[in-house]
Amino acid sequence: MIIDCIMSNKDQYYESQPCTLYVGNLDPSVTEELILALFGQIGPVRGCKIIHETGNDRYCFVEFTDHQAAAAALLAMNKRHCLGREMKVNWATSPGNTPKQDTSKHHHIFVGDLSPEIETTQLREAFTPFGEISDCRVVRDPQTLKSKGYGFVSFVKKTDAENAIAQMNGQWLGTRAIRTNWATRKPANNRPNEGRHSLIGNTKPLTFDEVYNQSSPNNCTVYCGGINQGLTGQWIKFKPVQ
Repeated sequence: MIIDCIMSNKDQYYESQPCTLYVGNLDPSVTEELILALFGQIGPVRGCKIIHETGNDRYCFVEFTDHQAAAAALLAMNKRHCLGREMKVNWATSPGNTPKQDTSKHHHIFVGDLSPEIETTQLREAFTPFGEISDCRVVRDPQTLKSKGYGFVSFVKKTDAENAIAQMNGQWLGTRAIRTNWATRKPANNRPNEGRHSLIGNTKPLTFDEVYNQSSPNNCTVYCGGINQGLTGQWIKFKPVQ
């Protein structure tokens, strides 16, 4: 009878544990059938749903029939490569099934001048040393899914965000020196499809001296904006400064 009681408590424990995994950083060509085939090798899968949000990397949820199978899949599949991308696998909810964290009052950083090859995972890894990150993403074009060259990183603590802005501004990530600043929310009537955060506030153009003083002494890259569509590099020439 004692054994039956122990087994009953054990069953209740596993029933209360999460059975659904979050799988992120997926290649756009990944299908639900492929995910089911991959994760079904670990244990019995009840279902899979791929989510495609505008401007974000594709991700999915995989539901197992029991917690033990889901836990084994988490250990086996996290950071495994699928179609050239490193999958990010985690619990869809925290182990205690607590709600997802509200990041609206956290401290958000704008990260600009990102290299085209930088993914959300790489951006998060670059800023992780500064403190606890509650949200991170590279903004993508909704049609082409190509990076727009900027992203956002959210920190729980303001001091961590301040340190990240101060120390990462001008640092190289990939093939470019990035720029960092505070991100603020746009008013509701301002181009809502551009994402949850954007750089607003000071719109006064910087002077040459201000730009020069903020640049790294090793920086040899010039940003050119307002270029007409179809213009190629062979038409862009700079006159040497005398």
